[in-house]
Amino acid sequence: MSAFFLLFSHTLTDEQSANARETLGVTEFIALPPELQALWSDVPPDAEYLADHLQPLLHWLSQEARPGDVVLIQGDFGAVYLTAKWVLQRRLIPVYATTRREVVEIALPDGSIQKQSRFRHVRFRRYEP
Repeated sequence: MSAFFLLFSHTLTDEQSANARETLGVTEFIALPPELQALWSDVPPDAEYLADHLQPLLHWLSQEARPGDVVLIQGDFGAVYLTAKWVLQRRLIPVYATTRREVVEIALPDGSIQKQSRFRHVRFRRYEP
C-alpha cells in the first residue's frame, strides 16, 4: 500500500489511475496543494538554478511522503532532474508516464489531409538511479 504523489501539470486519466493501482500497488493519489502546483507548473525560465525555487515543494514532500511511496515527476527538465534525484535519495519511487502516439489522417473536403495525434498511456517507468 503506497501513496502516489502527483508532480505534474495535468490530470491523471482513468487509465493511468488504474495502471498505477495494478502495477505499482497505489492505494491513494495525492495532488500538490494549489500554491505548490503553481510553483511546479511555472518554473522560471530565466533562473540559473532551481534548488531555491523547488525548496518549498521538497519540504512539503519530505513531510508527506514515506519510503516506498511513488512520485510521478514530469515537467521542466531541470526541475525533474533535481526532484527525481532528491526522491531517490529518500527511498521514494520516482516514475514518469510513457505514451504511444497514434496518428490519424483525415481527408478534408478540399483534398488536403489533416493529421491528428492522440497519445495513449502505456505504463509508468521508474527513473533509474
